[in-house]
Amino acid sequence: MGLRIYFTSVITENDAKLMSEIQQLETLMQHLNLSKDNETLLAAIQHLTNLNDKLSSDNEKLRRDYNNLTVQLGDLTQNYTVLESKITNLTTDVQNLRTQNLQLETQRKNLTKRIQDMETNWNELNVSRAQWSIDAYCPKTSNVRQCKACQDGWELTGSNCYVIHDDADSADQKTWEEARQDCRGKSSDLVVVHSQEEQTTLNTYSWHSSETVGYWIGLRAEGGRWKWIDGSDLTLLDTTTSSSY
Repeated sequence: MGLRIYFTSVITENDAKLMSEIQQLETLMQHLNLSKDNETLLAAIQHLTNLNDKLSSDNEKLRRDYNNLTVQLGDLTQNYTVLESKITNLTTDVQNLRTQNLQLETQRKNLTKRIQDMETNWNELNVSRAQWSIDAYCPKTSNVRQCKACQDGWELTGSNCYVIHDDADSADQKTWEEARQDCRGKSSDLVVVHSQEEQTTLNTYSWHSSETVGYWIGLRAEGGRWKWIDGSDLTLLDTTTSSSY
């Protein structure tokens, strides 16, 4: 009976030691598992930290890019506004130029028409003047033309023809400019004196000349000097000064 108890005690003691060792092993395994999990967690944390740093760097770069793009967008918007304003101004200028071109084209047509009319009138005038010259210098008598050096009423002296317009009535008297225009209308001009013969002729024809009534000649003052209408300077003192036409 005592022997059985001994073996039972031994088995019980061994079981207790075994259980204790098992518990210790379990505890050790738990610690080992925790350490392995900690290493995994630390590795994961380091990876996440690296990933966070990279994302932060990428985010900062994206922020800088965004700011730069924002500035560029502002510049482009401003340039677009300026270009749009220029386009508007150019469009207005083009419209104004088109209007001006239309006006100029109309003026050109009007001027062309006026030139054509003036050429027609000039040609008709030339024909009329030519016919007048023929009639004046070669009048018809009994359907026969007889030509002469001067027109009717003109006096031939040397190679020139002279006529005196005696407008005693003050209402018919002309200014120097009017007198010259009247002469030019007759294909002539105011007399120019360059020789004693011309001066004598002028004195001879100026029979009604007096202190108050005289005749215009082709002499006038220009720039403080007396000049003939042919551009030459006065070199002879004439006794036939003029005050009336």
